Amino acid sequence: MTTDPDDLELTDAEEQALHELQLGIEHIHRAYGTLLEFHHNLGHAMDRMSDAEDALREAGHKEWADDLRDNHLPAGAISDQWTFELVEEFSTEFLEEVDDFESEVRDELADGLDHVTERRQKRQLRDRAEDEN
Repeated sequence: MTTDPDDLELTDAEEQALHELQLGIEHIHRAYGTLLEFHHNLGHAMDRMSDAEDALREAGHKEWADDLRDNHLPAGAISDQWTFELVEEFSTEFLEEVDDFESEVRDELADGLDHVTERRQKRQLRDRAEDEN
């Protein structure tokens, strides 16, 4: 794998396409992080709801406690799926596939080099700074 982006024979269009693909992948990873945050927040909420069940029972409200236990705590977040299932499905059926696709495109177009545009921008800015000194 080359480490110098100037050694690559990329057209401007290929570089732009690769850059957009990599930015898209970064946003997908951010979305995954948001999904994990949702999963953790809902888990904490359900822990509090479980505490509420116990408190309702202790306060003499068995009917509400039973309703919470039987209908709300075991319910899935979306279409009867629990959030861990959503996280797993997103990770294995989407995230891994798009990561593999991006890696394949990057291997073919840029000899596996990541962040070609940014590497070129870094070099250009440093060259400009050196030229001014």
